[in-house]
Amino acid sequence: MAAATVRRPGGPADKDLPVAVDAMGGDKAPGEIVAGAVQAAGELGVGVVLVGRPEEIGDAGGLEVIEATEVIAMDEDPAQSVRRKKDSSLVRAAEAVRDGRALAMVSAGNTGATMASALLRMGRLPGVVRPAIATPVPRPGATPTVLVDAGANAECTAAMLVQFAQMAAAYVSARYGVEEPTVALLSIGEEPTKGTPLVKEAHTALEAAAGVRFVGNVEGRDLLPGTADVVVTDGFTGNVALKTLEGALRFFMDALAEVLGRDDATRQAAEALLPHLAPLAADFDPDNTGGAMLLGLDGVCVISHGSSSARAVVSAVRVAHDVAVGGLVGRLAGSVSSVSAAG
Repeated sequence: MAAATVRRPGGPADKDLPVAVDAMGGDKAPGEIVAGAVQAAGELGVGVVLVGRPEEIGDAGGLEVIEATEVIAMDEDPAQSVRRKKDSSLVRAAEAVRDGRALAMVSAGNTGATMASALLRMGRLPGVVRPAIATPVPRPGATPTVLVDAGANAECTAAMLVQFAQMAAAYVSARYGVEEPTVALLSIGEEPTKGTPLVKEAHTALEAAAGVRFVGNVEGRDLLPGTADVVVTDGFTGNVALKTLEGALRFFMDALAEVLGRDDATRQAAEALLPHLAPLAADFDPDNTGGAMLLGLDGVCVISHGSSSARAVVSAVRVAHDVAVGGLVGRLAGSVSSVSAAG
């Protein structure tokens, strides 16, 4: 077991520390989660530690296991469950990061409980009003567009949206190597006068914000074409937009598969089309994205989708390790403008 280290806000991560994986979180836990963690350790050559019930984890493939006797279910109240189940796998994973036993945590479990565990145990970076979920939206042929906030904060102020934009821009630079990411505001029209009072106020604030290359408003139809590197919005709107995209893409892919397998003629066409469609399908496969990042914490937390497979866990561990070692937390600490919660 790695010795505990003293951490300071925004401090660098020790590259030799493991990534803590919540073995009990997700629809396919613990089987697929454990398999992915073992695969990640072997393929990526990085340290991985599992967190959960040893008797349910079973063969850990040689990985260390941090024992946690409790599990927070997908349908449990996030705040109450985190406070009540202090020996849950989610809480213990967050504590491993806080205590310097792990450089990052990954979970495919209850999203709200993952956020609450990370926030309560790791704490916020100085000056950050609220953490935000940054989710990559695939953009074939280019780096993904990062949508923020994708569900952490249903109600926001303009100042909070500015912080989300600043943190997401720093994240895009750290993860994708984009030197000056463009930032857009999600609205119902490109004109600055369009949108709710919050959107109008945020537009003015983003124009004046430090560290933000603001390019104006975008509409929902612009998310997939990816007209900006970062699209900022409140968590309610962001989550609705994200789930709408996911549902539409799933419907389209299912409909396409049905058409291509309808009869001999379409099956023959499929043989010619599939080599060209496969890379596009891979771009939109959530198992390849590495999950969403919870920005604004004094630590790295990757939130994977609930149906994560072993391959999704490998992707999430890769992202968590790379951004932690790359100093994401320090970049985020230096990116935000200090504002009041009411700002």
